[in-house]
Amino acid sequence: MYKVIAGKHLVEDHRNTFTNLALSSLLSMAELDRPKVMNRKRPRVLAFVVDAVCSVCKLPDVAEKVVRQAERRYGLARCGRCCELLVVAYCRAGMFADACSLWNGMEKRGIEPGAAAYEEIVVTLFKNNRIPDAMKVFDGMRRRGLSAGGGGACYHAVVSWLCKEGRTWSAFMVLAEMVKRGVEVDGEVLGDLVYGLLARRRVREGYSVFHGVKEKDIALYHGLMKGLVRIKRAGEATEVFREMVTSGCEPNMHTYIMLLQGHLGKRGRKGRDPLVNFESIFVGGLVKAGRTLEATKFVERTMWGGVDVPRFDYNKFLHYFSNEEGVAMFEEVGRRLRETGHVDLGDIFLTYGERMATRDRRRRAMNGRLTAVEDYSCLSSSQESEARSV
Repeated sequence: MYKVIAGKHLVEDHRNTFTNLALSSLLSMAELDRPKVMNRKRPRVLAFVVDAVCSVCKLPDVAEKVVRQAERRYGLARCGRCCELLVVAYCRAGMFADACSLWNGMEKRGIEPGAAAYEEIVVTLFKNNRIPDAMKVFDGMRRRGLSAGGGGACYHAVVSWLCKEGRTWSAFMVLAEMVKRGVEVDGEVLGDLVYGLLARRRVREGYSVFHGVKEKDIALYHGLMKGLVRIKRAGEATEVFREMVTSGCEPNMHTYIMLLQGHLGKRGRKGRDPLVNFESIFVGGLVKAGRTLEATKFVERTMWGGVDVPRFDYNKFLHYFSNEEGVAMFEEVGRRLRETGHVDLGDIFLTYGERMATRDRRRRAMNGRLTAVEDYSCLSSSQESEARSV
């Protein structure tokens, strides 16, 4: 009880300290001894202080106090830049009620919100599952003529969230409006659209959108692979991964983690071969890397099914073996997986060891020296089975 009270007082002391520091910086930078310069610089200095407190310190309530005291002491009126920064900071801090009250105050003062404020309000409404309200705010942005230029980010957010909610038809309508108004349509928007189609089992339409793009980037590939993994088509996602590497688009850590989760699941699946399965590769790898605590948790899950164990962190596993010793480990495990019939999973390990295990290998891959997958990963699982039968 006393610790909680002391912690609250400590937080309040820190906030008061930040407020005093912000006001002192406002006074020192405004050059009070030069009245002619003071009136011209104060609004810009106030916007700079609010930006620093909101973006660096992430304390929008402190920035609000600074703005109020600046209004009382120096008669400064709130500018649109300060209000926009406060709205964005309140939304990102989870203080949506304060953001709404500030938004209403801007409308009463006749201050027009910027594109960044519209985007943050729309995204926050989508996160709170208030889709009709988000679309109303988005329609208001379009009526006020903020859709071009800086409003493109808001279009991207609306398309992304509509695809996540399964409203692909509305996403197509927003995409058509983007093209009509001249807003740039990048690979991230198209990737979200492809993922939304595949998540609704509209695979043919998703592939048509994917193949209709001439210059494909990593966001578009990720959207297609994520959708295929979502509908339990990890083999096709690996085929897209091979095509991605062959075309010269370099995968990142998220690509490998997504494919591993598609093949093995987030909690791990047992393989057919007792020597090559989830426990022997990942849990044994954790023991080899000296992470016995994580390995012990998964051993407990295997022995006692009622124990609640967190999901396996593939990111940490790949990080533990991102060195020269890990290159040999990934190559050995990949070849063993291919020998036991897990061709797609073996190619993922082999490609990671070749292109991502060390910093030098990543640099060579990014510089274009490794433009294709090695011979062991040129064939897919179906092609290799046909070759073996022949």
